[in-house]
Amino acid sequence: MSEIPVAVVGATGAVGREMISTLERRKFPVGPLRLMASERSAGTTIETAWGEVTIENLGEADPTGLEIALFSAGGARSTEHAPRFAEAGAVVVDNSSAWRMDPRVPLVVADVNDHAATEHEGIIANPNCTTMVLLMALGPLHGAAGLTDMVATSYQSVSGSGQQGIATLLDEVDHFGQDTEALRTGAWEEPPQGVYARPIGWNVLPLAGRAVSDGYTDEELKLVNETRKILDSPGIKVEPTCVRVPVMVSHGIAVSTWFERDLSVAEASELIAAAPGVELWTDKVPTPLDASGIDEVLAGRLRPTIGRPGGVSFWVVGDNLRKGAALNAVQIAELVAS
Repeated sequence: MSEIPVAVVGATGAVGREMISTLERRKFPVGPLRLMASERSAGTTIETAWGEVTIENLGEADPTGLEIALFSAGGARSTEHAPRFAEAGAVVVDNSSAWRMDPRVPLVVADVNDHAATEHEGIIANPNCTTMVLLMALGPLHGAAGLTDMVATSYQSVSGSGQQGIATLLDEVDHFGQDTEALRTGAWEEPPQGVYARPIGWNVLPLAGRAVSDGYTDEELKLVNETRKILDSPGIKVEPTCVRVPVMVSHGIAVSTWFERDLSVAEASELIAAAPGVELWTDKVPTPLDASGIDEVLAGRLRPTIGRPGGVSFWVVGDNLRKGAALNAVQIAELVAS
């Protein structure tokens, strides 16, 4: 494959840096590499496998000549700049929520609905990290039996809130660590305000995302709407709850699923074990610590549903910065380039 001019937009953020690392790790044929970010970061340099690259100001950058642009610069910047990059001839793979539900824009989980990547008009959307991790295990089950109903509870790491989420967790763990007895007696003192409305250190927040409708959050509605779009099944019934947990990296989802026909645990296990990009663990329970820093999504705890027989419950966990963001974006670029 000949060299491909690539831009990473939002190159100084956690996902942007992971995109650069993933391009290198997967030996994507980059040539040349351009890095872009806000005016504040413009002029600084990043050392890459392709040499030292100077950050360009996104607002002034000329996209002429680019073939692929990986965007992780937030919804507002994507809404403003992705169309002009596409008009200049680049295929934009966008990691924000700006384009995911646009009917003209395919929403792609590599290894689940690869065919959708060929249907773009210049922009391809990367799904939400939680949806992406879940669909790696759920996709093959849907393909075999047709998903109809799902109850899903996510356990989302603080890195899903960016560097501020990580800093808040570290600060609050230190704050509460000064008097651990107070955690047992209820005499704890509020920590300094971080990125979350309630403390996340030594705590669990059953409210991940921004409240938007009927008590649900945007994270929960993403899980509903994106699942339906990716699986091309608008009638799937989804009951979501998204929870923020004091974990640094990797999102986990506990899910119960039902299909157009009864699905046994044995068949579900075979389907997941054979699927690319996901590992089925049967000897021990996969955790966020196990999933952090690897490309594969981990699935485990497969068991038959008991309240409503005929379905399968399971647990799935994956690195939200890798498969949940940067890795999938680069895999989409590979699909486009092939």
